[in-house]
Amino acid sequence: MLETKSKKSPLLWVPTTYFTMALTYMTLTSVTAIMFKNMGMDNGRAAEYASYLILAYTIKPLFASFVEMYRTKKAFVILTEIAIFFGFLAVALAMALPNYMVLLMGLFWVISFLGATQDIAADGVYVTSLDSKAQSLYCGVQSLSWNLGPIIASGGLVYLSGKLHAEYFHHDSAVFGADWVDAWRVIFFIVAAITVLMALWHWRVMPDGARAENTLTNFSSAMNILKDSFVSFFQKKDVWLMIAFAFLFRLSIGFLEKIGPFFMVDPVAKGGLGLSNELLGIIYGTYGLLAVLLGSLLGGWFVARRGLQPTLFLLCCAVNIPNVTFLLMSIYQPESLLVVTAGVAIEKFFFGFGSVGFMIYLMQQLAPGKYTTTHYAFGTGLMGLCMMFTGVISGHLQQMLGYKSYFVFVMLATIPSFIVCWLAPFHQKESGATD
Repeated sequence: MLETKSKKSPLLWVPTTYFTMALTYMTLTSVTAIMFKNMGMDNGRAAEYASYLILAYTIKPLFASFVEMYRTKKAFVILTEIAIFFGFLAVALAMALPNYMVLLMGLFWVISFLGATQDIAADGVYVTSLDSKAQSLYCGVQSLSWNLGPIIASGGLVYLSGKLHAEYFHHDSAVFGADWVDAWRVIFFIVAAITVLMALWHWRVMPDGARAENTLTNFSSAMNILKDSFVSFFQKKDVWLMIAFAFLFRLSIGFLEKIGPFFMVDPVAKGGLGLSNELLGIIYGTYGLLAVLLGSLLGGWFVARRGLQPTLFLLCCAVNIPNVTFLLMSIYQPESLLVVTAGVAIEKFFFGFGSVGFMIYLMQQLAPGKYTTTHYAFGTGLMGLCMMFTGVISGHLQQMLGYKSYFVFVMLATIPSFIVCWLAPFHQKESGATD
């Protein structure tokens, strides 16, 4: 890779770039699920429609090399952010039309591909504008800034939707239906405004991003490289075990991801906890996310101290066993916000702690080779496919089973994760363990 230095401080553009990326992704894949639920969709359709929007992010390795061939990486970032602005603006305007849902899904689908392209270009600016030392130095800033996206989206925007619905538009928060359109239109106007402001800011402060030494210049070369990367991927020793690991490690989390928030806001009479959007935003977007961040930091420290191979099964336990908190909450339906918050925080903390093992395994065992970056992207893409597949069917399963039985099913869905962690091959030598 060509290492370059930018005269513009990375602190001017790294935090805002990764925040904007995360805001788009979380709005599409998490916030929309709550919006669909508020607007009267059943759990099956709400989870399914939101999960389809993960697809573009899952398959972005297939078109990443083509983005590299044209113009500067900065140009792609600015163009996609402006296009995303118009996309969310169109969403807000379309919601005033009759029978808007088909148009809405089409717009969300387009925005998801724009968001995935934005990710590719922004990562390209980061890795080609900063030398290796600076990349390491600002890695923490990058991660922290991305995690502000879920705080603002799943926390702030969901909270604000509830406040607007009840206090500004004076609708009943306990009733799901068309009245929620007013509040959610405002939310999408806000997301559009934030995005265009970020585009203007990045136009001023973001470096162009250099071309990598091996940047492709034509379609034929890109297709040949993509084909070779696939062939070499499937030539890896025990590749099918590693594929199973990448797909199944988060299986139970995929079944829990969309249904957990639905459980929180569904009425007590339907087996839920009857929380408002405001409380959901506070619990998931603040305490839940802080628990994930703390768990991730401690999980990284734990793996660094002990090594991945001797700890992988423990990390799998951390990801899966705490899911029982949702089963317990569905049985007892606690009224105490402290108990509910603690249940979510426990599950999120251990998810963050254990998920570190998944990412490190992909980096250290699945990715190494001729196309390290591409093969790592294949691994994360497999995880994305799992989250999309489980999300699409999760709401329908929950409606068939009810919350108690569904959360029993979630616990049974942890079994494949334990099996693949037990069988996961380690062919690359580990480095860095201190104990």
